[in-house]
Amino acid sequence: MTVIISTSLVEAENAKRLAELKRDYEGLGERLARRGIDIDAIGTKVAAYGVAVPSWGVGSGGTRFARFPGSGEPRNIFDKIEDCGVIHELTRATPTVSLHIPWDKVADLPALKEKGASLGLGFDAMNSNTFSDAPGQAHSYKFGSLTHTDAATRRQAIEHNLECIEIGKALGSKALTVWIGDGSNFPGQSNFTRAFERYLDSMKAIYAALPDDWRVFTEHKMYEPAFYSTVVQDWGTNYLIAQELGPKAFCLVDLGHHAPNVNIEMIVARLIQFKKLGGFHFNDSKYGDDDLDTGSIDPYRLFLVFNELVDAEVRKAEGFEPAHMLDQSHNVTDPIESLMTSAMEVCRAYAQALLVDRNALEGYQQDNDALMASETLKAAFRTDVEPILAMARLEKGGAIAPVAAYRASGYRARVAAERPAVAGGGGGIV
Repeated sequence: MTVIISTSLVEAENAKRLAELKRDYEGLGERLARRGIDIDAIGTKVAAYGVAVPSWGVGSGGTRFARFPGSGEPRNIFDKIEDCGVIHELTRATPTVSLHIPWDKVADLPALKEKGASLGLGFDAMNSNTFSDAPGQAHSYKFGSLTHTDAATRRQAIEHNLECIEIGKALGSKALTVWIGDGSNFPGQSNFTRAFERYLDSMKAIYAALPDDWRVFTEHKMYEPAFYSTVVQDWGTNYLIAQELGPKAFCLVDLGHHAPNVNIEMIVARLIQFKKLGGFHFNDSKYGDDDLDTGSIDPYRLFLVFNELVDAEVRKAEGFEPAHMLDQSHNVTDPIESLMTSAMEVCRAYAQALLVDRNALEGYQQDNDALMASETLKAAFRTDVEPILAMARLEKGGAIAPVAAYRASGYRARVAAERPAVAGGGGGIV
């Protein structure tokens, strides 16, 4: 397997921290043992966990107003894959990459698959793009794609999704994620019922082309780019879509795609209960769909989401097989550093959720002891599980301190010298 960050450098960085890590791990192990928890068993589960990295996440993002490119921006999907390889080498928690078409479209798919394999990376869900127009496209998506009033435009959007499936088949992917920006900006602009009927008809054509071992994830979003109405605006509509399409259709939950203060963990529980939770796009938000680094604003909410996931894992909920992926836009940080820290935050939330005393929690719930039920969750959340995460990375060949090792490697300076600078200016994401 190709190594991007020098193994000797990672080993040297780890050597600086190994003695301290061992002391911290042993100390935490003793404290957990008093609670009847085997630290090694938790570590084994954390080491087996993985979250996909979005190909578009390794470039600098932007806002509606401006985009400020960073140094060493990836020029193409092969550069993006290399950046994703760095993240996995150091964190050992991101074994797959999720592609966005047409952004990541290449003629030589075998070469792309080989590049991923050489870096120890597989390919997660394919993402279609009908929320913006591609160069040379015959019909514009300005007024919609899968729900457009024009049949030719809808057909173009359907065919794009079918192309994404074919690309995914060549790369070894097993899922398609469909998010559309279709909606309206003025009352009366769109007939809500007819638009949704057109959406279902279009999605049924896409669903019919799915291979037997594939899944399709439909994604909801409350607002943006449309600001009056959105065709797939919430989890209820998303659930209706999954039910209407069939057993290979599932709902994808993006943590930023909800109204402020919505109880996302309850949505997760409902979708698990009715066997329609497809997976996640992890990020964080303060005001809306901010696409901030995962766990940067509300780590407790992330923990509460994982509390529901671990609950389903422990009780072996039927049909429970969610896909996990990061989905972030990095405006002021090195994207590789942000994605590494986000991957570690997701692992942290998983580890903390594994520490919840499920028997005690159920007892307090049955007794309607609200305070102690809450304290049971907080006891797990307050536990510093960093020694578990770091030990899992170390034992898999990663870095005890990924960001420190990354900075010591000089990777960003090296690729900045190899990749031409990208001009700034316009708004929009990568």
